[in-house]
Amino acid sequence: MQLKSDQIKSGVARAPHRSLLKADGVTGEEMKRPFIAVFNSRNDIIPGHTNLDKIAEAVKAGIYMAGGVPFEISTIGVCDGIAMNHEGMHYSLVSRETIADSLEIAMQGHAFDGVVCIPNCDKVVPGMLIGALRVNAPTVFVSGGPMLAGKQKGGCGPTTDLNTLFDGAASVMNGTMTEEELAYYEDTACPTCGSCSGLFTANSMNCLCEALGIALPGNGTIPAVYAERIRLAKHAGMKIMELVQKDIKIRDIISQAAIHNAMECDMAFGGSTNTVLHLTAIARAAGHPITMEDWDAASARTPHLVKLQPSGPRPLSDLYEVGGVPVVMHELAELGLLDMTARTCMGSMEEYLKQCTQPADGEVCRTHDDPYSAQGALKVLHGNIAPNGAIVKKSAVDPAMLTHTGPARTFDSEEEACAAINAGSIHPGDVIVIRYEGPKGGPGMREMLTPTSSIVGMGLSSSVALITDGRFSGATKGPAVGHVSPEAAAGGPIALIREGDSITVDIEGGALQLNISDEEIERRRAAFQAPAPKHDHGVLAKYARMVSSADEGAYVS
Repeated sequence: MQLKSDQIKSGVARAPHRSLLKADGVTGEEMKRPFIAVFNSRNDIIPGHTNLDKIAEAVKAGIYMAGGVPFEISTIGVCDGIAMNHEGMHYSLVSRETIADSLEIAMQGHAFDGVVCIPNCDKVVPGMLIGALRVNAPTVFVSGGPMLAGKQKGGCGPTTDLNTLFDGAASVMNGTMTEEELAYYEDTACPTCGSCSGLFTANSMNCLCEALGIALPGNGTIPAVYAERIRLAKHAGMKIMELVQKDIKIRDIISQAAIHNAMECDMAFGGSTNTVLHLTAIARAAGHPITMEDWDAASARTPHLVKLQPSGPRPLSDLYEVGGVPVVMHELAELGLLDMTARTCMGSMEEYLKQCTQPADGEVCRTHDDPYSAQGALKVLHGNIAPNGAIVKKSAVDPAMLTHTGPARTFDSEEEACAAINAGSIHPGDVIVIRYEGPKGGPGMREMLTPTSSIVGMGLSSSVALITDGRFSGATKGPAVGHVSPEAAAGGPIALIREGDSITVDIEGGALQLNISDEEIERRRAAFQAPAPKHDHGVLAKYARMVSSADEGAYVS
């Protein structure tokens, strides 16, 4: 077996390289083994990452047991919850590209033979996937796992999570919750380390790593504080050695078939709308690009089988208890919706599905013949506001709001919209429009959990719709339509909407329509002048110059 690392450790000319490796404590015996990068996003600020030192130690133990030499390397991360609703959120999506770049640089600069990626929260998972696809080495993913859900006083009632706080803050403002009640949730809703406990973006992406075949079963659902998570990490370390020995690279696994299977699973378990953004970018990095039309087709053919928080009452740990992602994949396979030609880190898709040792329970995961709905949990919308598409989590929308027509309330930033909502200036029937928050215009395509939570807290979620060229947290619920493309900063039609215009949001019919004549739209387009960029220096200015539109995955090439 020819190792990539031989180019830095074999032959007389590599004596200087070996000397530097020996300065790391590497022995002559270890020089003969594969060198494996353990790419760790551990830090002290993100709750989902504070336990990743334990995961990394377990991965390294597995690598060493299987005959490799592990080298731990660090990268950055942003906690979307902490970054929410201030300048910090501009940097969250941008971090995806920095993470991808850092993995590519570290892997290529040191000629590693393989890599185990240890992400957990939102942009770290897709960032590592994109970077690993550029390098195309043997790769295994193992996350830090989800946190346990919080509990109500006395242990009764629905579980709580971070979204409880965002909704609760608005509830205090409108007098339906006391500050004392909010303080209790502040202390208890996030009770352990791990990614936030609902099927938000982080957990959605970690589950999709299983569907992509690049992670071992349990990656997305085993709680962060369980010993089983440590055992999973050791097995991930052993698994990378098997892939190195067989020369199975990440692009051998993340094929067109794997992308298809991930889209199917995404529609079946109704994850964050951010998965559309990330999987679209990942597919492009893998060389198998997908479009909003592909997402629309996936939604039409795939039943919705799992309804976890925030779309339903159950925490992610309930899915773990009934068998996790393999159970969902098995139900899809029963319908012929999985591409069985896909290769996984466990072998064939058939071998992977053997990990499903129990049938769907019929409640947490519905059976394929008794779904929550015949169509997927996410829905693509098109129309004269979004010619290139927009996305909504249909499964989290009150049935009364699946079709809604109302007057536009236009805001050119998230802050303007939040101020109006919290001041009581938004009324039942309104359609809130938040623009200039897209990939270029934001820049960074900020998440809009604060305005959507404020709408919920003000009791307006069943009477007010929201559309934006920004994006939403996985915790968002209600008729919140994001990723409107083209974005306002690129001259998209969302920039042409005026206060009071009639807008129709038809989620069932897949339409997003500005109810004015084509002639009036053209008059407004002719008079449109794009505002000056919000940032003229630093990483945000660079990102705004280079990033693609949301329908293309906000990809930086």
